Amino acid sequence: MQTHDLVIVGAGPVGMALALALKDSGLDILLVDARPRGAARQDPRVLALSHGTRLTLERLGVWTQLPATAIETIHISHQGGLGRTLLRAEEYGQPALGYVVPAGALAGALDDALASTGIPIRDNAAVSGLAGGADDVIVSLADGRHLRTRLAACAEGAIQGADDKPLVEHDYDQHAVICVATPAEPHGGRAWERFTPQGPLAVLPCGSGCAIVHTAAPAEADALLALDDATYLAGLQEHFGTRLRFAGVGPRARYPLLLRYRQDPVGQRTVWLGNAAQTLHPVAGQGYNLALRDVWACAQVLLRAGGDPGAAETLATYARERRLDRSGTIRFTDALVRLFSSDAAPLRHACGAGLLALDLLPPARHFVAKRMMFGARAWP
Repeated sequence: MQTHDLVIVGAGPVGMALALALKDSGLDILLVDARPRGAARQDPRVLALSHGTRLTLERLGVWTQLPATAIETIHISHQGGLGRTLLRAEEYGQPALGYVVPAGALAGALDDALASTGIPIRDNAAVSGLAGGADDVIVSLADGRHLRTRLAACAEGAIQGADDKPLVEHDYDQHAVICVATPAEPHGGRAWERFTPQGPLAVLPCGSGCAIVHTAAPAEADALLALDDATYLAGLQEHFGTRLRFAGVGPRARYPLLLRYRQDPVGQRTVWLGNAAQTLHPVAGQGYNLALRDVWACAQVLLRAGGDPGAAETLATYARERRLDRSGTIRFTDALVRLFSSDAAPLRHACGAGLLALDLLPPARHFVAKRMMFGARAWP
């Protein structure tokens, strides 16, 4: 049985980032992934990356390899309600509030950087189970083989491990229909977050186009996929009126949306990161940003502790340091979806008034902007 210091389950953008953050740690690291190597390069989604995430990707040495589109302004509005909020990067002395990057391009840059380190990836190796003990974790593979490691990091896909700790789950009864649209005029680095009774509608600058994340009930998502391009484009245009015009739209795809998270991201010689720890609604684009903050903090805790990476006190330190940001981001995104997806007139007008107040009160607006850039602690 092969023995390692750290086995990372999942060679996607989260798992590869953890391996890169620990490349000089002296740990014997192995990544295992159920897919062929490089499969994550084909991911058609786009990611909204915060300014804080850019800083971390710079530390990992991959930022300059990414085709990033800067978000200079974010326009937040509520369909059917008064009020709107405008966030501007120039107010915070930053080149951008965030960036939009194709998920496949990010995976490719991380994979290329990982290849130069010599850290191995075992592909086509699905993990069927984890068994944590006092001194090690036995990682069982679907082909019947086993690995022994001092620490297992579950970094992708379904939440893995023993079900001794309950999961919190909530189905939003929404699907995200995604595509790339062509704006009639240059987007100017502006992102739009439009709250509708069916769910949030995000338009993100992506290259010369706009990435669309269109939230809808499952049946409506079916209908949106079945529409021809012209009809879908007309409906999209109706959500924005004259403030934003589109000239064309590309192929559409869909993803179900839910909230699912582990209350405790650590177990016996095991840590859960990324979607294996929490799956968030894409509103405000916080999913990968939270995951990368978790990755960087986990790596720093392991580097400071030295010695046994799976020691109980080391994992407890990580969980304690991440409690505020993790719980705050989960609650922040969940509250946004629940509040702004209601079609009740009093709540709709209250949300509109809240957006207006946010725009008129700089301290409150700055708090929201800094939370989006750096997480719940609101500093880099």
